[in-house]
Amino acid sequence: MTILADLRSRTRGWHRPSALAAATLAVTAVLCVAALLLDQRTLAGAPIWAKPFKFAVSGALYFATWSWLVSLLPRFRRTASWLTNLLVLIFAAEYVLLVFQAARGRASHFNIATPQDAAIYSVMGKMIMGLWGATLVLTLLVLFTKVEDRASYWAVRAGAVLSLAGISLGILMTNPSAQQLAQWQTGGHPDMVGAHTVGIADGGPGLPILGWSTVAGDLRIPHFVGMHALQALPLLAIGLAALASRFPRLRDDAVRARLVLVGAAGYAGLTALVTWQALRAQSIVHPDATTLGAAALLVAAAGLGSFAAVRVR
Repeated sequence: MTILADLRSRTRGWHRPSALAAATLAVTAVLCVAALLLDQRTLAGAPIWAKPFKFAVSGALYFATWSWLVSLLPRFRRTASWLTNLLVLIFAAEYVLLVFQAARGRASHFNIATPQDAAIYSVMGKMIMGLWGATLVLTLLVLFTKVEDRASYWAVRAGAVLSLAGISLGILMTNPSAQQLAQWQTGGHPDMVGAHTVGIADGGPGLPILGWSTVAGDLRIPHFVGMHALQALPLLAIGLAALASRFPRLRDDAVRARLVLVGAAGYAGLTALVTWQALRAQSIVHPDATTLGAAALLVAAAGLGSFAAVRVR
């Protein structure tokens, strides 16, 4: 009971509808796990309930974070609350359509095989644009948020901006593949327009649950990595604050702020790296020498930046 009371006291000022949405999606993710065990159907080589599971987990993290961020706003909180309510409604409607298609054993994204599939995909596309627009305005509001701790100040801003960039990278998946364009040029009608993978058709071998291709580039990876900067960078700031009791140098909020900025730059570099790798039709699990070299340079730059951030007084 003490833990629950402490949690309630810490979250009392959070935006309630989005907090409820996060909790609901967390429960939904558990139900999706049960569905994965009970329903063995697959779609394009992946379990049909894998996508609803991933969306539920991602949505839970997304709304939990925004519930907290809205509570930090010194101004425009009513506007932010209204926009976050809109996000909850849009995501809920999109998720219902996604689950509906999964239950039918049909693809929810890129699917134009039948008039019904095309209509659902069109509606989901418009919902995503609405979600992106609301997130853009919320991100702008967050840029004016005053946070006393400088590390958290920069973590919140950089995380919100990178997250919006990650969401925007999803548009790369809507472009028709070369095979789909060839079908159109010969008078055919492809069942799908757009793809996750680069270099082969969707549905090849992939990582468990995540489904990311193990034989070609996969545009879901930069979309995922960028979008979750909203959680990763604030967690970095929280982690540095927790370590301050053991490492005296971290008690200086300027040092923690510099480390967060280095982390943000490194995270942006990672997002760019996995985007570049995917567009080159290269699997995340089979990087070539060029990718490994770029990754090594990124790690070295982050390491040197972190060292300088701690050493400079």
